[in-house]
Amino acid sequence: MKIRSILLFLIILLQAGTQLIAQGAYIPPDKPRLVVGIVIEQFRYDYIDKYWDKYSEGGLRRLIYEGTFCKNASYDYFFTQSAPAHATLATGTDPRFHGIISDNWFFPLREEVIYCTGDSDVDPVGGSFERGLHSPVNLLPSTFGDELKLSNNGRSKVFSVGMKEHTAILSGGHSANAAFWFDDKTGSWMSSTHYLDSLPVWVTEFNGMMLPDIYLAGCWEPLLQLSEYADCLPDTNNYEKGIRGRSVFPYDLKKMTRSALPGVSKKEKDYSILREVPSGNTFTTDFAVRLIEEEDMGIDEITDFLSVSYSVTDYIGHNFGPSSVEMADAILRLDLELEHLINYLTDRVGKKNVLIYFTSAHGVAEVPEVLSDKKIPSGYFKQNQALTLLKSYLNVIYGQGNWVKGYHEKQIYFNHMLIEDARIDLNEIQNRAARFMTQFTGVSSAIAASVIENNDFTRGHYRKIRNSYDPSRSGDIFLNLKPGWVENGIWVTNHNSVYEYDSHVPLIWFGWTVNRSSVTRKVNMNEVAATLSALCKVQVPNACTGEPMTELFR
Repeated sequence: MKIRSILLFLIILLQAGTQLIAQGAYIPPDKPRLVVGIVIEQFRYDYIDKYWDKYSEGGLRRLIYEGTFCKNASYDYFFTQSAPAHATLATGTDPRFHGIISDNWFFPLREEVIYCTGDSDVDPVGGSFERGLHSPVNLLPSTFGDELKLSNNGRSKVFSVGMKEHTAILSGGHSANAAFWFDDKTGSWMSSTHYLDSLPVWVTEFNGMMLPDIYLAGCWEPLLQLSEYADCLPDTNNYEKGIRGRSVFPYDLKKMTRSALPGVSKKEKDYSILREVPSGNTFTTDFAVRLIEEEDMGIDEITDFLSVSYSVTDYIGHNFGPSSVEMADAILRLDLELEHLINYLTDRVGKKNVLIYFTSAHGVAEVPEVLSDKKIPSGYFKQNQALTLLKSYLNVIYGQGNWVKGYHEKQIYFNHMLIEDARIDLNEIQNRAARFMTQFTGVSSAIAASVIENNDFTRGHYRKIRNSYDPSRSGDIFLNLKPGWVENGIWVTNHNSVYEYDSHVPLIWFGWTVNRSSVTRKVNMNEVAATLSALCKVQVPNACTGEPMTELFR
C-alpha cells in the first residue's frame, strides 16, 4: 500500500508539472538579469500614506502590493543629504567609511569648499566644461556595481543616470560603463573622461532631439483640481520662495526659461529650470528607457545594473516646502513616471528577470514658519551670528587670532596650525567652544571631534554623528539643532538632521523572486548593497558593514 501511495503521489506531481509547463509557467533565473535602483531625492516616508488614494495603480501601489515593503528603514548617520545617501546605498557602509560625509565639505588648508565629486583631473564629455569636471575620486571603497563587474571580468553592464552629477557618479561607482548627468548649460546629457572618451552615438542622437525645448515650451499646471489638494497648504501662501519669484500655479515655463539670471542673457534659454519642475523627471525617465534599449541591458544571463535618480522633488521641497501643492503635484506626477518605467521593465525584461529597489535619499523638515504658526517649536538657526560671537569669545580667552577657519554644514573648522603654534591643547579649545555653542537658540547639543574620536557610541544622536565623521574631512565641532530647526539659508526649509523626518525613508523591493510582504523591523540603509550582493551572488563592496536582509531569502 505504501508503494502504491508513493507512486500515486509521484504521478500527481508529474501531472502538475506537465500542467504548469503547458500553461507557460516560468521559473525565475538563478540571478536577476537586470537590477534597477530607483532613488528619489527628498521623498519623505509619510508621502506614501498622505497621497495613497491619489496614486495610480501601476506606480507605488503596484510596488507595495506586489513587493516587499520595508516600513521602518532609515539612514543611521548625521548629514542626511543626497550624496551621502547615494554613496551609502552603493557601498553598504556609512560616511565614516565611504568618505562622502556630505554634498560638500570645507578644506581648511586651502579655505575652500570641496564638492563631493569634483575632479579637475578629468575632462568633460559631451557637455559644457564647468559641468564636466566630475568623477568618483572622493569615494573611498568599491560599490555594488564595481563588485558586479569584478565578478565576471567586466561582462556586466553598469550604468547610472541622474540630473545631478553626484547622484549618477556615486551610484554607478568607479568602474561603471558610464554615468550620465544633466548639463543645464546646454540642455543635454553628459559624462566625463573618467568613464568615456566620447559620448555613444545614441546619446548624441538623443541630445540632438533637444527634448528640453519641448518640455519647457508649455505650462506646469496641477494634475488635479486644486480642491483635490485639501491636505496641502493653500496654493497662495506666504511660506514659499517659489521658482524665479513665482509661487502660484500655473507656471509658464516658456516664459520662465527666458527670464534673465545673473550672467545669462535674455536670448539664452535657462535650462536649469528643468531641475525644478516635474518635466525634469520625465526627461530622466525618457533617457533611462533609451539607455536600456540602446545598451541591450537585461537581455542575457549576465546580471546588469542601472541606477536612476530623480532629483526634481528636492528642488521643489526646498523652494515650496513638503506641504505645498507643488510638492504634492510633483509626487503624483512622479508616480506616473514610476508606472511608465515599471511597465517598460516588466514588458521588456519580464518581472521574473528584473529586480527593482525603490527608496529615497532623505526626507525634509517642515517649513519652520508653518510649525511656528501652529505653535510648534521651530525656527531658523542663525549660524553667521553664532560664528561671529564664537570668534569674539575665543579672542577673549586665547588672545587675538584667526582661531576659526570656517563654518560649513553644521560644522566649525578650527585653525589647527595657529592652535599648535600657540601651544593650545586642541581638545581643550574644541570642548570649550562646544560648550559655548550650546547657549544659542536652536542648538540641541554641540559635540567636539575629540569626543567623537575617543568614544564608541552605540545608539542615539551621537552614534549618528560618529557615523558621519571622517577625521580628514570633518570639522572640529558638530552642531545638532533642535527638532523643527534648520539653518538659515536661501531655502524655506532643509534636510540634514538626525530626526526621523529626514532619515526615515521608504524602501521597497519588487520583481524577480521577491514576495509580497511587509518588514516592520528597523532596517539600516547600508543593508541595501549587502542584500544586492547576496542576491546576485557577488562579493560585497570592500568596506561594506551592512548585513543582507534575510526577509528576501525566504
